[in-house]
Amino acid sequence: MIEWARVEELRSEVGPENFPEVVALFLEETDAAMAALNPDAGPAKIRQALHFLKGAALNLGLRGVVALCRQEERCVTCGSPMPFDFVALTDTYLCSRAELLAGLPDEIPGQIRNSASASSPVISR
Repeated sequence: MIEWARVEELRSEVGPENFPEVVALFLEETDAAMAALNPDAGPAKIRQALHFLKGAALNLGLRGVVALCRQEERCVTCGSPMPFDFVALTDTYLCSRAELLAGLPDEIPGQIRNSASASSPVISR
């Protein structure tokens, strides 16, 4: 689910000293976006949230999240009668986030790891 080449590219772009902060910011922003995503919101709000999540996920190589956001964004844009699959997106995000943290080196502080634990209140189904 993770495009590790993109993770290394980002580390190179921002520098190893700034990388933990970038990861923390990513997790903070995407956790908040996931928590605020309401499957009952109107199409415009859902499309906007999906677009934001897609961009954030692209930055850290979360391929599964990117693919689902693209698919759902297209469906919402085209007025598809299929309901937005919030559960699939939530599950994919949580799995991707866990995989990302598991694959990051020990230089990532525990506080960042703990801030993105699966027990965080991000998901309220």
